[in-house]
Amino acid sequence: MRRSANLILLTAGLAVTLAGCSTVQNARERLVRAPVRCVDQTVQIYFEPDAAELTSEGRAVIKAASEGAAGCEVRSVEVVGLTDATGAPQANLELSRRRAQSVTAALAASGLPAAEFRVAAVGDAGAVTADGRAAPLRRRADVILRLQPR
Repeated sequence: MRRSANLILLTAGLAVTLAGCSTVQNARERLVRAPVRCVDQTVQIYFEPDAAELTSEGRAVIKAASEGAAGCEVRSVEVVGLTDATGAPQANLELSRRRAQSVTAALAASGLPAAEFRVAAVGDAGAVTADGRAAPLRRRADVILRLQPR
């Protein structure tokens, strides 16, 4: 009888110990796992002069933006292509359109689950300030991710 009581106590003790280990593991996972932040993001993808092909840096920014949206509901994605003021306005508009399309294709290929992609091209509009100076760093596409928690 005493042996049965000891066996029951030993079994109960092991069960409590193992349950405690599981609880510690679950608590550790909750602490280590970062919470998902589903807030709107804006990123800029820069291009070489007169180019619409993504650079390796541009691909890295797109990858990071897609990964940052993981776990969120993507309401919409807005992509706006821009150019500097060098060259003919119509050529700049076409280049900004190609830049926006290049970024949109890369975002879709990255698996970004957007409900809607909005693409715009503004060419060199706004590339010159009121006093006639060229605005720097306009060889880019701006990406606005509209996110919300699931």
